[in-house]
Amino acid sequence: MKQITKGLTLSALLLSSLAMASTALPGEGVKVQPLQSSLPEEAFQSLLVSKLMTRLGYEVQPAQEVDYNVAYASVAQGDGTFLAFNWIPLQDDKYEQAGGDKVFFRQGTYVAGAAQGYLIDKQTATQYGITNLGQLKDPKLAALFDGDGDGKADLVGCNPGWGCEGAINQHLDEFGLTPTVSHKQGNYAALVADTLARYQSGKPVLYYTWTPYWLSSELVPGRDVVWLEVPADARGADQTRLPNGKNYGFAVNTMHIVANKAFTDANPAAAKLFSIVKLPLNDINIQNGLMNKGQNKPADVERHADAWLKGHQAQVEDWLTQARAAAQ
Repeated sequence: MKQITKGLTLSALLLSSLAMASTALPGEGVKVQPLQSSLPEEAFQSLLVSKLMTRLGYEVQPAQEVDYNVAYASVAQGDGTFLAFNWIPLQDDKYEQAGGDKVFFRQGTYVAGAAQGYLIDKQTATQYGITNLGQLKDPKLAALFDGDGDGKADLVGCNPGWGCEGAINQHLDEFGLTPTVSHKQGNYAALVADTLARYQSGKPVLYYTWTPYWLSSELVPGRDVVWLEVPADARGADQTRLPNGKNYGFAVNTMHIVANKAFTDANPAAAKLFSIVKLPLNDINIQNGLMNKGQNKPADVERHADAWLKGHQAQVEDWLTQARAAAQ
């Protein structure tokens, strides 16, 4: 009887040990494929999530770079596991067109307070009294921002396929600006580098941007540049007007982690992590600023992510504890 009891005790201890190991690493043996856009500045927020997933035992593959439409379609189909840059409301159409809540898991807010809109240099704004995008219907004012000699303002805008591309084109059409303003598209990073150089040479600049992004730490709103409002009768004005009464044409966005729903149904630890992890917007601004100053190689971004996790160790451990508990 003692031998049987001893055997049962050892078996119970072994099972308990295995259960604890499973709880500590609930993702063990499960492969995860993160997706991110080709925008280098989004790598940081994606990598943080990947590193947290690794601590839960998941076999996280290197992130694959795809455009936004492909990212949503791939996660919906299960070819990708998650993406960490779902903007609400800017990318609502992409989310819904790929299947919406039926195929995606999306809970919690990863980043809050993401603003976007149009800016011009403060000197030109003050000298000519420009406060509103609609004023650029005046060919004389628009010509101030002409860099290619066609007489039209050059508005540095969004890459084809980005959610902001459609919004900008809609604004130019809605406000009757297409005869006087050109939406300049291409490689956004290259375009804003040209914009910064133009500003530094004392020339007027007109561009679209968003936060978090390093550009606003170089051309600081209120100091170097100013936000432009949009005409008072802008479509959807009630949705884009800020609490201070200003209307820059875009609602303040939140960013979310979007994952394949079948994956999160089978992996409650991952689902819990996706729903509770948070990244302060200003921390992204700081990291993106480091990238702009030359720390932009993969090893640099990896170092930044490790430093962030170490600097927020207590919060990170709490997230991981909650994720492990969800797996029990």
